[in-house]
Amino acid sequence: MAQPLAATPACTPGGAPTEAQTAGPYFKPSSPERSTLLEPGVAGQRLVLSGRVLASDCRPVARALLDVWQADAEGAYDNRGFRLRGHLFTDADGRYRLETIVPGLYPGRTRHIHVKLQAPGGRVLTTQLYFPDEAANRRDGLFEPALLVALRRAAGVAQAAFDFVLPGA
Repeated sequence: MAQPLAATPACTPGGAPTEAQTAGPYFKPSSPERSTLLEPGVAGQRLVLSGRVLASDCRPVARALLDVWQADAEGAYDNRGFRLRGHLFTDADGRYRLETIVPGLYPGRTRHIHVKLQAPGGRVLTTQLYFPDEAANRRDGLFEPALLVALRRAAGVAQAAFDFVLPGA
C-alpha cells in the first residue's frame, strides 16, 4: 500500500502562514458545496487534492471553508456557471479532500488552483496552489515555490497534498 503524501510546507508553531495571493479575475461567489468538481463533460487527468487547514499554532481548524476554482484541461474558466468551482468544509481534524482535474495552462500562467480559506468567524485568506516540475513555473510572475503541492501520480490519478496555515486562526 502506498504511503500518504506529506503535505507541504510543514506547520511549525509561530511559523509563517500560507502566503496570500491574488484571486485573479475569475472568482465567483456562491459556489455550490461539493467535495468533487468532477461532473459529466469535464475532461482531464483526475486529481485528488487533500491536506489540512491549521491555525498558526498548528492546531487543526474544524469547519474551515475552502472555496476552490480553476481552469479546465484546456486552460479556460467557466464564467457562466460553476464548472470546476465549489466549496467544502474541513472535518473535525481540519482535513479536506477534493476531487478535480489537473488544470490546464491559462495563457500567461502556469498550472494553478485558486483557493479562498476561512476559519469559522475568521478572515479570508486567498491564495493559489502550484504544481512541481512545470516549465511554466519559471516564467509565471505570480508563482511562489512555498505554494507547491506535493504531487504523486499513480494508476492514472494524480494525488496532491497541501496543508494550509491560516494567520490569526
